[in-house]
Amino acid sequence: MKYLCLVYYDEKKMQQLSQQEWDAINRECIGCVEDLTQGGHFLDGAPLLSTDTATTLRMRDNKALITDGPFAETKEQLAGFYMLEARDMNEAIRLAEKIPPARYGCVEIRPVRELMEQDNSR
Repeated sequence: MKYLCLVYYDEKKMQQLSQQEWDAINRECIGCVEDLTQGGHFLDGAPLLSTDTATTLRMRDNKALITDGPFAETKEQLAGFYMLEARDMNEAIRLAEKIPPARYGCVEIRPVRELMEQDNSR
């Protein structure tokens, strides 16, 4: 089953890190992806630029409403994602524990719902 691991942290705190600390975290993330890939668990992932580069789109009455910035003010901001393959939630949690930025914020783990063209349950 696929699990999306959403990585959150406080951007203001992360901006206080030195370049050496950032480089170390980035090396850890690269190593984490390599390990997850070798284990057959890493499907996709990417870090995101800061929220000051974000744009929020809402469609209302067939009109696009555009707002600069993230959807809502939060203590922690979405920093990136890992798409993982795991047997179940327990394995997904065990894999997500290895994601380095989890030490600075949190990782939200959600099962991916597969879309179907028709309801096959009937």
